[in-house]
Amino acid sequence: MIDPTARISSSALIEADVEIGPNVIIGDHARIGSGTRIMANSVVGPWTKLGNNNILHYGAIIGHDPQDFGYNGEETYLEIGNGNCFREYVTVHRGNREGTKTVVGDNNYFMVQSHVAHNCVVGNNTIIAGGSLLAGHVTIDDRAIVSGNCVVHQFCHIGTLAMMRGLSRTSRDVPPFCIMDETHTVRTINLVGLRRNGYDVSRVRAIKNAFRILFRSGPNMRENLERAESELEITDDVRYLLDFIRNSKRGVCFGRSKVSTDFD
Repeated sequence: MIDPTARISSSALIEADVEIGPNVIIGDHARIGSGTRIMANSVVGPWTKLGNNNILHYGAIIGHDPQDFGYNGEETYLEIGNGNCFREYVTVHRGNREGTKTVVGDNNYFMVQSHVAHNCVVGNNTIIAGGSLLAGHVTIDDRAIVSGNCVVHQFCHIGTLAMMRGLSRTSRDVPPFCIMDETHTVRTINLVGLRRNGYDVSRVRAIKNAFRILFRSGPNMRENLERAESELEITDDVRYLLDFIRNSKRGVCFGRSKVSTDFD
């Protein structure tokens, strides 16, 4: 069903069962998959691809031009998977240079007025809470949570099952499995998130042991990594954590030595 007040480009490709509400704008070469619902006053920009069963709530703007002084109208893209929810006034922008793209996976939940800037890559099953701002080129791995009114610096990487507490901010990479707050400070492991996602006692214990060495053994992360490699059982989860830290280009969030945590 398409409301008669909607303005849809003749080059857009829209599956027959898509619902499009009043005053919606669909840009050139947009592609909208089956089962998607686009509510009143929303915008789907040019060169934007939406998979199946997505929902855009009132006023969501998906695929508009990037906020970048160097962008001059080039053909750039936004690719969105299946089953995502974009609440009121969410904004997700396309890539900032010709041929580049912003990518959103499947089953993500973007709460009111959250923002995903150009060239971000968002995985699957994440939650980006109300008012949170992801700057350009941010990567969010699967099942991460960015809580309300958080800010993430450009080019940062947030690992699987990491959680940023409300009002926190980071200009460093956020390690997987952790809870981070204030200014890129690792507080503890995300124990509730791990349990809810089926991590058994042995997996959680291995992650706790790794965090204890990495974030409570002193400020020299290179030495902490070497110690972890020599002393720990390197499970798949621990390997992912160690590789995440080693591959970090911005440096990872740090710990605090005098904080009571679940990995002490």
